[in-house]
Amino acid sequence: MKKFLSMLLTFAMAFSIAACGEENETEYDENAITIMGKKSDLAKSYMTNIFEHYKKSTGKNINIISIEDSDYEIEAERRFSEGDIPDIFMHFNNADLNRFDVENNFVYLNDESWVEDLTDGARSYCMDSDGHLIGLPYWESSVSGCYYNKTLLDSLGLNPAATQAEFDALCQALSEIGYTPICWPADGCSWMMQFGLDPVFADDPSMLQRINNNEIKYSDIPQVESMIRWISDAEVKGWFGDKYLETGMEDISSVLSSGEAAMVFIWDTWFYTDFKSGGKYNVDDFALMPVFMNTVDGGTYEGGNLNMMMVNKNSEKKEDALDFLEFCATKENYNVAFDGISTVSCFKGQTTNIQSKMVTDASASIAVHERVSTAATRVIGYSADEVASALNKLFKKEINVSECIDLMDEYRLKEAQAQGIEGF
Repeated sequence: MKKFLSMLLTFAMAFSIAACGEENETEYDENAITIMGKKSDLAKSYMTNIFEHYKKSTGKNINIISIEDSDYEIEAERRFSEGDIPDIFMHFNNADLNRFDVENNFVYLNDESWVEDLTDGARSYCMDSDGHLIGLPYWESSVSGCYYNKTLLDSLGLNPAATQAEFDALCQALSEIGYTPICWPADGCSWMMQFGLDPVFADDPSMLQRINNNEIKYSDIPQVESMIRWISDAEVKGWFGDKYLETGMEDISSVLSSGEAAMVFIWDTWFYTDFKSGGKYNVDDFALMPVFMNTVDGGTYEGGNLNMMMVNKNSEKKEDALDFLEFCATKENYNVAFDGISTVSCFKGQTTNIQSKMVTDASASIAVHERVSTAATRVIGYSADEVASALNKLFKKEINVSECIDLMDEYRLKEAQAQGIEGF
């Protein structure tokens, strides 16, 4: 009977993983560690590289739980509430991480052998408020901004923008001659808005403190209204094209490489890990300027956010999971994983990565306009998916601009309350 129940449980777990888009070609291996992450995150070349390198080097398997990006936070939260916690959990050190009770669910990694090999920036990003290292940063450290097709703009006699007015004029000119100015992937992509919000809070720490003390709301901040109104107006003017609601992460490449859209708000490493040319234009045709969303006149760039691998402290395979992190953090192995990837180094011994020409060419502008990632990481209750959900309701004309901002506040306050944050 016990043998039958064990077989049934194994089958059920395998089915559950497969239903989430499990990446392994083999069936569930009950002796292997389990890693949970977003579908697009797990498909990054450096992640698949390290998975395959680990399996070939050690002979051990990995069970991958791949969850659709748009469902990740809610699905992961549901699993955690049921005690279904993976051995290794992938997440950014942002406001959404508060959903998962870090202190009680994850190992503090302060004393691991590889910690001293982390760069100062990568190590700092992965610390909690008490200075504990909560994850291994295993990601590209990129520069987010507005990446534009310089070849296309040159052919049309158009120039990149240095102010909000110039950017609006550029979008209008592109639209009038039949191009989609901005690829806005509204189907499951939720990072764009945080770029515009970063200057609001990074440039005014008192504003950040007041919203985190629940003394003000988004609706009390003029720049938030300016951004949402600008996005709404851009949609109405057709600056996102007519298929943006059906455009997801996997569609961005074709929209850009074909020349259908001239610009996208994204990060440099995406061009080296996800961009598939296959059309008229390739990575060499693109350049970088700031993101303009009407919150700061000179535009903004966002510094790198790092996906972390966190170890379940209550897992029976905790030691195996820690061994996997040590494998990933070994010089010979991470240099295999990140070979040819455009990224600022996360490890002091990282030598095979490269620096994007787009970023180096824009270095002077970046030095002036870059902000540390602030909205998604430091605003209590911030959820990128929920901000995107509110905006999509606005796009579908279900709500207006002020109602969209109110809904963003409602989502943020509800999330802060769910996390038990004092004062909310």
